[in-house]
Amino acid sequence: MADADVTPAVKREADAAAKPVALTSRITGSLARRMIAIAALWISVLLIGGGFALDRVLTGAITRNFDSSLEYVLIAMIRSSEIGPDGEVRLVEPLGDQRFLEPYSGLYWQISGGTQEPYRSRSLWERSLKAPTAHIDNEIHIYDSNQFPDEELRVLERNVILPGSRVSWRYQIAQSREALDTQVGAVRATLIPSLALLGLGLLMLAALQTFYGLWPLRHIRRAIAAMRGGQNRRVDAPLPLEVQPMVDELNALLAHNEKQAEEARLHAGNLAHALKTPLTVLLNSATSQTSPLADTVRREAATMQRQVEHHLARARAVGRRGAAQARANVRESVDSVTRAVALLYPRVRLDAVGDKQLVARVERQDLDELVGNLLENAAKYGGGSVFVTIQREGAMVEIMVEDDGPGISPADRTRIFDRGVRLDSGKPGTGLGLAIVRDVAEIYGGSIALEESEDLGGLLVRLRLPASELP
Repeated sequence: MADADVTPAVKREADAAAKPVALTSRITGSLARRMIAIAALWISVLLIGGGFALDRVLTGAITRNFDSSLEYVLIAMIRSSEIGPDGEVRLVEPLGDQRFLEPYSGLYWQISGGTQEPYRSRSLWERSLKAPTAHIDNEIHIYDSNQFPDEELRVLERNVILPGSRVSWRYQIAQSREALDTQVGAVRATLIPSLALLGLGLLMLAALQTFYGLWPLRHIRRAIAAMRGGQNRRVDAPLPLEVQPMVDELNALLAHNEKQAEEARLHAGNLAHALKTPLTVLLNSATSQTSPLADTVRREAATMQRQVEHHLARARAVGRRGAAQARANVRESVDSVTRAVALLYPRVRLDAVGDKQLVARVERQDLDELVGNLLENAAKYGGGSVFVTIQREGAMVEIMVEDDGPGISPADRTRIFDRGVRLDSGKPGTGLGLAIVRDVAEIYGGSIALEESEDLGGLLVRLRLPASELP
């Protein structure tokens, strides 16, 4: 019945220990990365949209300025035109730009209409501008043309009927787009790097804002780590208004859990103490009798008493494990227990060495019980010498208890931790010492291992407990 009762409790503790791992596996990503990604997406959309709009505005302004200069020349050409005696159009005044006289200069004009051969600038040389006849442009018509294979043109044209003529003359002026494209390219060469630099700056600002905004969460993480390390009991750092309510709820939850753990510990302790007295009476009464019934009562009462002691120790340790301030100086506990064991076993020599400043994250009463069980076993089953070594191993405090006894064979080193198992039934005891040490150590996050002592030749018990720092 005892083993059946213990199994659900062990399962519940195993499930509770596995819960943090399950929660960790459900982490959905970094909050900081998520915020930066959202900021980066929004900044990219704004910069791309804004950059496109700004590019359209600047390109349009440059193009309009380019067209305006051509329109001015077209109007000047129309004003300088007249009809000659033979009915053909001619320019009264030459246009002032020298490029109209240079072949293939990139700036051209042409007048066409009726049956007259197109009247064109010298810069066109043997070429001519296409003069579509499908429509008449009473207003200035602007378009791009690739009629010259090696030169893309910007063309302005308009149909005009000059005084003294019934012919609709088409005036055309064209200029290479090279200058226009060069200006547009220069604007884009400045605009794109500027927007990219602006985007990078905004992303850095978003990252800095995220890092600074989430900094209080790092305070909370460090405060919780300090609580787990036994340095604080609550998260008491000053925090922003948005985070403080969550911290208040966390502190309230911790207080509630501590209260429940204390109530459970007291209840288990009271129950255990209430059972110990009648069990002691039954055991004493059965001991004074010699009958089969008395033997049965004595045997079962002893078993029940061992279980009560075992679960009382576990309940005490579980109740104290949640106390963030649980700390105990290891050397002081070892020295105190050594003096007590020396009184019980005056013929046994007990020595202890180690750092006197090492502190374990364990309640002092539980540490005394752990060390007491180990020293008492070593003094009881050893050959007369017990040596204790205390040292720091990473994040753990290591307590090594060695004796010069017969030791324990490797095959029995696992079985000895079972409740009630005693390898030497000739000496008094309940067989719960090492089982209690193992269970209480594991409750605090420690461990225990049995080895062979190289120096004394007997058993070496290596007890490891989480280390803390002196307050």
